[in-house]
Amino acid sequence: MTVGAGIRLINGKLLVSGECILTGVNDNVVLTPVSTEGPIDGAFIGVKSDQKGSRRVFPVGNLQGLRFLSLFRFKMWWMTQWTGTCGKEIPVETQFLIMESKNSSCLQPEGREGAEEEEHYIVFFPLLEGDFRAVLQGNEQNEIEICLESGDPAVDKFDGSRLVFIACGSNPFDLITDAVKTIEKHLQTFCHRERRTIPDMLNWFGWCTWDAFYTDVSAEGVKQGIESLMKGGIPPKFLIIDDGWQSVGMDPTGVEVKADDTANIADRLVDIKENHKFQEEGSVEESVDNSKSFRFRHLIAALKEKYGIRYVYAWHAITGYWGGVNPNVPAMKCYEPKLAEAIPSPGVESNGICYVLKGIILNKVGVVDPEKAYEFYNDLHEYLSSAGVDGVKVDAQTSLETLGASRGGRINLAQKYHKALEASVSKNFKDNNIISCMSHNTDTLY
Repeated sequence: MTVGAGIRLINGKLLVSGECILTGVNDNVVLTPVSTEGPIDGAFIGVKSDQKGSRRVFPVGNLQGLRFLSLFRFKMWWMTQWTGTCGKEIPVETQFLIMESKNSSCLQPEGREGAEEEEHYIVFFPLLEGDFRAVLQGNEQNEIEICLESGDPAVDKFDGSRLVFIACGSNPFDLITDAVKTIEKHLQTFCHRERRTIPDMLNWFGWCTWDAFYTDVSAEGVKQGIESLMKGGIPPKFLIIDDGWQSVGMDPTGVEVKADDTANIADRLVDIKENHKFQEEGSVEESVDNSKSFRFRHLIAALKEKYGIRYVYAWHAITGYWGGVNPNVPAMKCYEPKLAEAIPSPGVESNGICYVLKGIILNKVGVVDPEKAYEFYNDLHEYLSSAGVDGVKVDAQTSLETLGASRGGRINLAQKYHKALEASVSKNFKDNNIISCMSHNTDTLY
């Protein structure tokens, strides 16, 4: 079977432009051509199976002797790189793989037959298919495997024909860019960065309060931090008021989970308004010149007026706070939240559970009803916008993948939350003013 870019399956081998990339390819592995027009010709790797199960692992073929670079999740929140030359060196939770090889027949223009061998590259992008997410991993037999999971035991039926996109090119940078654009056309769920509005705050030097204060941030601390930078000759033009401004609290039966002086992961959001450190009334002049804390609207007006801050962003977690929202307080009941168990995937568990993930597993998460997600975000963002906030930094985004059970699975939940989040940001702030953080899973990226 041959598809785009000379990608073939023949006699148990995966060939790309005549060169063998994988041997011992399983009989149930299939190739499907790309049906949408894109900047690069490639193919989808899939599998034939009984198409049942909320988590399945499918061996593809044996990899040996080709240098590769993988991007894998070493923690639930973030990716890093790994290199190797054989299948068993591919980490679990690999979300991108690029191989290097030499073959004079790959992508050679007409008239260049017989030219010297040159490096060429093959990319593998595991994708989302329906309610399922695919990643790559290796096994001890040096096979590349596709791990497919939904995150909900009740979501157990899949197609399986378009799990990994594969393409080839001589320039790795162009190859990756064109492959992502082709995937964009196929999935139709995200926009390549060239088609996105770039927030103006990226043109300016800015300061985030997190490393200076952790959750001890206050209006007075914000003022002192900006003045310190100004005295050093580097006045910031945008500001991120990070974790520590919200009204949060721990359940009576909760178990505190924190590292040093950072956030208590057991805390939940109890109100969309700022906490006591920002709630004393006062004038704009007082909020700049005195050591007292004042409401957000006074502080932000003062920061822009006196210090020339152009943009102020406020932090919040995608679930409201680390532990979600408190289902038992009056201010949150309108969003119909419920406590949910956080269940990480086996791949994430095998790479290690950090204290943040441990905290949400131990204390559960107060999850806003997905159908109420827009209402929740809009209320929060409308309040912040009315106080002069220009955008938001939305953290802990990959936590949604642990909450898919009984909610249609991780992909379904992520789609509902991100659709609601983007709609609210578009309505309440200008110029795509959102920073995504702790968001390195393909559920979020795609």
